[in-house]
Amino acid sequence: MPVDDIKPTRSGLLIVRRRMALAERIHHLLSLKLGGMMLELVRLTEQAGLQRRELDEKYAGAREMVAVAAMMEGATGVLLAALSVETSPTYTTGHKNVFGVRLPDLEPVMVKKNLVQRGYGILGTSSVIDDAADAYEDLLEAIIASAELEGGVKRLLNDIERTRRRVNALEFKVIPELTEIRRFIEYQRDEMERQEWTRLRRIKKIKAKKAGEP
Repeated sequence: MPVDDIKPTRSGLLIVRRRMALAERIHHLLSLKLGGMMLELVRLTEQAGLQRRELDEKYAGAREMVAVAAMMEGATGVLLAALSVETSPTYTTGHKNVFGVRLPDLEPVMVKKNLVQRGYGILGTSSVIDDAADAYEDLLEAIIASAELEGGVKRLLNDIERTRRRVNALEFKVIPELTEIRRFIEYQRDEMERQEWTRLRRIKKIKAKKAGEP
């Protein structure tokens, strides 16, 4: 029933009170959810910052290891070793539920490989190729972990904004409007009761006056 259709009656007052109780309960639950999401956002943001710094360090280390490998084996040797890998690294996508928000859950697949899986053979290369491969595999895992955290931060920010708008709408619009309607209905009902009491009193006086006449 639209708010404008609520009549200043006892049943109308009950409808408004039920709506107010529901709005206040939803406001309370959304406020709790908003607080929990804010704490989770702080935690994820700190983790993402640490992961990004680790990513930068691993990127610099991987570039350095490739430079050493190119110096020892030559750029062609490094390129041939890279091309010999038959299975490309990837990841699987999933989701984890945090306060009703679906955060990304990324799992590396065939990122870390053993010597056999790399395909370039043990005898044809030196250990610097293995060190460079290890460094880049660690870098790829760090990239996936960083993407998962930053994706979670973005989704949390979006849901926090939506939840905050709903909380504000309930707090500053819906609940105050229902409060005003409840007060109006209560005032109208009080006026109707006073008018009815006055009418009954007048009737009583008229009856008493008539009863006293000869």
